[in-house]
Amino acid sequence: MEPEHIQRKKPMYPVSAALNTYLEQHSRKVSLPIDYTELLRFDGLIPKLDDNGKETLWNTVLLRPSDQEDLHARLVEVYQLLIADGRPIDYLKVASIDYCIYGNSQPFRIKILNQINDNHDYYYIKKADASRVYGLELEHLLSPNRINYMYGEGTLVEEHIIGVPGDDFIAAPQHFGGNLNAVRLSKEFVKFNERCFVRLLGDMRAYNFVVDVIQDFDKVQYRIRSIDFDQQCYEGRHRIYLPQFFKENKPYVELASTTIGLETAQQYANEERALLRKRYRLSQDQLDQLFDVMRGDTISTPEHVALLAAELAEVHGLPALRECGTMGELLHQHLRARLELDRVSG
Repeated sequence: MEPEHIQRKKPMYPVSAALNTYLEQHSRKVSLPIDYTELLRFDGLIPKLDDNGKETLWNTVLLRPSDQEDLHARLVEVYQLLIADGRPIDYLKVASIDYCIYGNSQPFRIKILNQINDNHDYYYIKKADASRVYGLELEHLLSPNRINYMYGEGTLVEEHIIGVPGDDFIAAPQHFGGNLNAVRLSKEFVKFNERCFVRLLGDMRAYNFVVDVIQDFDKVQYRIRSIDFDQQCYEGRHRIYLPQFFKENKPYVELASTTIGLETAQQYANEERALLRKRYRLSQDQLDQLFDVMRGDTISTPEHVALLAAELAEVHGLPALRECGTMGELLHQHLRARLELDRVSG
């Protein structure tokens, strides 16, 4: 098994008029009190260090004193829109603003502090990218997780997804929730691998997902959650959409191969497809609307569409997939084939 890699940085794709209408219809589009470009007018950056004093990918934003009060007030308003439909929440303030220059969305991370109990929360402000919007919607509708986000004319606002970065977790799992339950973690990785492939979410390397450790009444449980949706339906190689093929995920693959074996892994993948069929049917009306929009949208290159169509035609034994002209059309047909929606009823 050769490790998979991505050749080039993905371009940003604008939110189309049809996607904008879909977001309005489903209460995702709101009038934001601030947009992404306003946050770029900072006065300076200071590298943010981790607990060991090493530099991270984040930088703390410095603002001019004349700008800080107004900007902080509007950032609190954004947080209230995100978690409370805009209803006022007392005693909140902005504790810090961090900026990451890496990645497609170049996010700002806003830390909100409750001054009564010193509890804090985070949210993110990013450049709007159609690929990411589709990824967020598909995650919300097809995964076990619900995603809270808002769109406003070129700006995306997203909630913080709680969990331990996948690379940090697998390097020292004993530091996060006690003894490792290898079988349950392996099961969850297999199910996550299947979810990503079914909905064509790419680039799920260990640092692009988190592990949420859940204490059950008898033993620990795990939930693996994506935190990066930029590579939704962009790349042409089908293995990009299978986390098992990334070298960064090799420890998870090796753990699963030594713990549960191929036959059991296939059973878990079948279980996840059954759950995905149920989620699809529960949200079918909205998914049909989303696919109608995606089929007419451009979120990849013609070369990538043609390559992925050819590879998926081989995977499914369906030559007709080669005729798909957009990633939206291809995703819809691939998803129906993978979940056997035309053959399974009930």
